[in-house]
Amino acid sequence: MYDAARRAGLAANLDAVHQRIERACALVGRDPSAVTLIAVTKYFPGSDVEHLAALGVRHIGENRDQEAGEKVAALPPDVRDRLTVHFIGQLQSNKAGHAATYVDVVQSVDRPKIATVLDRAAHARNRTLDVLVQVDLAGTAGRGGIAPDDAPALAGRVAQCAALRLRGVMAVAPLGADPAAAFARLAEVAGAIRADHPDADWLSAGMSGDLEQAVAAGATHLRVGSAILGSRPLAR
Repeated sequence: MYDAARRAGLAANLDAVHQRIERACALVGRDPSAVTLIAVTKYFPGSDVEHLAALGVRHIGENRDQEAGEKVAALPPDVRDRLTVHFIGQLQSNKAGHAATYVDVVQSVDRPKIATVLDRAAHARNRTLDVLVQVDLAGTAGRGGIAPDDAPALAGRVAQCAALRLRGVMAVAPLGADPAAAFARLAEVAGAIRADHPDADWLSAGMSGDLEQAVAAGATHLRVGSAILGSRPLAR
């Protein structure tokens, strides 16, 4: 249902985030048009996705398979056609096949098994998925990601998958750590992967609280949720 007040609030938040990106780019001499903003819509209704699409957002991020699949399937076809849907959360192997049916980008490949399942599922549907290797910058079990030193080998495995297109790397800054240092480490990993896979030039890093540091480190994709959509609703 159309909600003028909600759309106005989203528009104001989007404008504020774009201004932050522009200022961050200006500080390091980057072109803001080279930075892709992904609105993280997890827990938020499909109506918000429709509002965002009407406001010019072309990339959304989700990280809960069942919720995301239902939400994307319910979008009007003209809205879905304008969007690139990113899966940005840790993906279990028993959910990867389903995710391959409705997402365009999987940012969270952190082990060969996930790559294999995605490749098989995408091939069966005659699809090609863009894929990023998720790097663990914290060394914390359970949060997802592969060790930085092991990321190039996993990238090579992804590159061998016919239905997957290796695009680069993704990471989350460790809690309580300096995001600038974490993102600098991610940039090093990205550079090592690009040496063997020149087209893998995406660096997905930065969220609502640390997008400036991500831009300074060369991030090409920012995953922003609360700064655009507000406080997260209670999980369902």
